[in-house]
Amino acid sequence: MGANIQTNGARHQPGRTRVIAEINVTPLVDVMLVLLIIFMIAAPLLTVGVAVDLPKTAAKPIPDEGEPLTVTVAADGTIYVQDTPVDIDSLVPRLEAIATAGYDQRIYIRGDQSRSYGDVMKVMGKIDAAGFKHIGLVTDTETKSLKRAK
Repeated sequence: MGANIQTNGARHQPGRTRVIAEINVTPLVDVMLVLLIIFMIAAPLLTVGVAVDLPKTAAKPIPDEGEPLTVTVAADGTIYVQDTPVDIDSLVPRLEAIATAGYDQRIYIRGDQSRSYGDVMKVMGKIDAAGFKHIGLVTDTETKSLKRAK
């Protein structure tokens, strides 16, 4: 239901369009849907890409302090800094180079549970001996079925 109110005797001339004072939300919805799709695709890619079977524990998670630096000991013994494989001798120089770039956050060590405790502790010892004191070990949380079994 609409009404056309004319003032001062003005008439609508055929072929001329009037200004519509409404907000068109269609472009906004289109942009938001595109952003949603982009973030849905990109979010899983932001996690550390090395597949490791982490040990299970009932420890409480550490509060997130920003972008973590992750050192991973994979099942085959390969050591990774983030997603880049490194050997044990170049691990400390790589971490020191990152530290000189202004990185002062905690270093997280992820060790595959099939690796020996000594292999993970060897990496942790090297990092600690280099002067990095904010070191954390990453584990998965236990499921309820594991808690009941104990």
